[in-house]
Amino acid sequence: MHRAVLTTVTTSTLVVLLLTLKPHHSAGPADGTVGSGVAPAPTSAGTPRRGSGPANGTYTGAPIDTRYGTVQVEATVRAGRLAAVKVLQAPSEHGRDREIASYALPRLTQEALSVHSAHIDAVSGASYTSTGYVRSLQSALDKAGV
Repeated sequence: MHRAVLTTVTTSTLVVLLLTLKPHHSAGPADGTVGSGVAPAPTSAGTPRRGSGPANGTYTGAPIDTRYGTVQVEATVRAGRLAAVKVLQAPSEHGRDREIASYALPRLTQEALSVHSAHIDAVSGASYTSTGYVRSLQSALDKAGV
């Protein structure tokens, strides 16, 4: 009986600790790693920056390796604001990966366009894909100076 109570208390304590340590936003580390993958060097397309304001054009975000595959987006900036996002790469190795991407990526794009930023919430059930999307989009916006 004592062993069962001790196991229950220990398990409950660990669950509470894990929940309190979980970050609320899905920003990954600044070194380009997500899970076990490392993002390759970013590539850029678009108008080079001149002056201090953001440049109009289309910018390719860094490909971000996630646990389920690579996520990469392309951002179009007009008048210093995010005007369009195109998904270039998404997890698609398995049917479930494609299913998650098919519902998460449009939601992420819609939210990013509504706030003209990469500061968006993750889609429930698609945290890895959401993290990759946000990081790739932020990479593109950084190139644009937005």
